[in-house]
Amino acid sequence: MSFRARLARFLEGPGGGREVLEISTPLMLTQVSYTLQVFVDRLFLTWYSTDAMAGAVTGYFSTIALIGLFSSVGEYATAFVAQYLGAGRRERIGPAVWQGIYFALASGLLVAALAPLAGTLFTAAGHPPALRESEVAFARVLMHGAFFTILSATLASFFAGRGKTRVVLLVNVAALAVNVVLDWLLIFGHGGFPRWGVTGAARATVAAQAAACALFLALMLRRRHRDRYATSTGWRFEAPLFWRMLRFGIPSGLQLFAEVFAFSLFLVIVGRIGTDALAASGIAFNLNMIVFMPMLGLSMGVSSLVGRYVGMGRTDVAERVTFTAFRMSLVFMAACGALYVFAPRLLLAPYATGADPARFGAIAASTTVLLRYIAFYSIFDMMNVVFAGGLKGAGDTRYPFLLTLTLAVFALLVPSWLLCVKLGYGLYAAWSVATLYVALLGPLMMRRFLARGWKHLSLIERHAPEKPAAVSL
Repeated sequence: MSFRARLARFLEGPGGGREVLEISTPLMLTQVSYTLQVFVDRLFLTWYSTDAMAGAVTGYFSTIALIGLFSSVGEYATAFVAQYLGAGRRERIGPAVWQGIYFALASGLLVAALAPLAGTLFTAAGHPPALRESEVAFARVLMHGAFFTILSATLASFFAGRGKTRVVLLVNVAALAVNVVLDWLLIFGHGGFPRWGVTGAARATVAAQAAACALFLALMLRRRHRDRYATSTGWRFEAPLFWRMLRFGIPSGLQLFAEVFAFSLFLVIVGRIGTDALAASGIAFNLNMIVFMPMLGLSMGVSSLVGRYVGMGRTDVAERVTFTAFRMSLVFMAACGALYVFAPRLLLAPYATGADPARFGAIAASTTVLLRYIAFYSIFDMMNVVFAGGLKGAGDTRYPFLLTLTLAVFALLVPSWLLCVKLGYGLYAAWSVATLYVALLGPLMMRRFLARGWKHLSLIERHAPEKPAAVSL
């Protein structure tokens, strides 16, 4: 068979490359927009102050671990929407999204109530006072605005689960534009605004998410969606559906929480080595997001398609979807790895602009080495997110969480703490441990998918539920 024939066979048909790209590409670009938001924040803050940038890194990772837990639970409505769509039960899509909205409200209030504890957390980390001040300021603003971040992820599920991923992309591009403009105004005090620095960056992020929520709601409540998907009449609280969503969604959220929080603690450990080591790690992780965030978008596309085909009873096509995404991501990772290894100066150039040359030179040298670690472990990171996406789309959310938690504790945090805090080893020892952690996570996630136990799972009820009575919330 010729290469052209093999390529056509790979691209065409249900679960082929063309379908996976059609659904996943807008979601990948959406994740790039998130990456750009964080990149612009860090870039402007690097120009503003190195301490502010380093504080925003740990403040962001520590806070997004908590917010990401709840956002991922709300976002898991995507799998419910996809399975209802595949089963031909469109009238259940609106009620599924509304249960996510109620969850977003409750969890947003909870995170905001925990905001005062940010000071205690970063005081315990033992970082220098200037760094701690930036960490606390950034984290508290994000926690007070967590509702908008969680709600935005939840509302996006209405579109992503139905394969309308271009809408998700366009809304998030609009949010990115809001964020960039407000960053420029609020960090540096342009246009008559106060010079808020790290606080301004956080406020710009919250405002951008609020704008995304407004757009998603306006589109979801259009008349054609109200009629076809019960987006207005399906607002009632349904306890069985709500708790089923939490049953499957919470492990999904806990997986992201475990991974992000583990890397937050990892950065805390790196911060004990020194501010320059933390700044280099922060920049390296930001550049890593260029690869990792699109892979999250691909994972979301895989979950959506797997959920749809599981709802149809076509688990064979669901399996093809996942392996199609896996093969495509190998090509993407090879290209990105080459960029990390052979063009580090190009990647670091925006950070050097406006930064103190004497201070940034040592940070850039360390970051160049860290990018080689990223080039290696990104292959395994890709395996993790793609196969976890397939498992989650079918409803297997517990194993990804338990695997991530176990390895985060025993393959990442404990070894890096022993090596760096107790034994006094430096930055590269810590990153060697992080690389080992990812190298274990990817193959073990793939092994679970190959066991095919997920083919016997289902998220949705197989009979029409009785019409629930209205519940005042």
